[in-house]
Amino acid sequence: MTSLIDVIFLLLLFFMLSSTFTRFGEVDLTTAGNGVVSGEARPVFLRLGPERVSVNGVEAGLDGLAGALAALSEGAGEMPVIVAMGGAVTAQRLTDLLVVLRGLPGLRVTVLEAG
Repeated sequence: MTSLIDVIFLLLLFFMLSSTFTRFGEVDLTTAGNGVVSGEARPVFLRLGPERVSVNGVEAGLDGLAGALAALSEGAGEMPVIVAMGGAVTAQRLTDLLVVLRGLPGLRVTVLEAG
């Protein structure tokens, strides 16, 4: 019985030390079905692929995305951005894009549902 208790404590110690305690973040999504894209400002069309990102048909990487969107905003108020996914885009790739977009002020991001 004593050896069984020792094994249980060793397993408990192993699992406590090998587990990770992380806090998961949330990413807000707005789908196009909610009708949040208004006709006041001209929306920016962003196409996300497995390896490429294009803004209004012009190729831009995740690193150059901030500059491309800043050039299009031209001091306007809230700029709507429509994100369409093409190909086999992973959830991590979409999350990386949304994190970049979240860091830019004055954007209203809408993610189109994959068909």
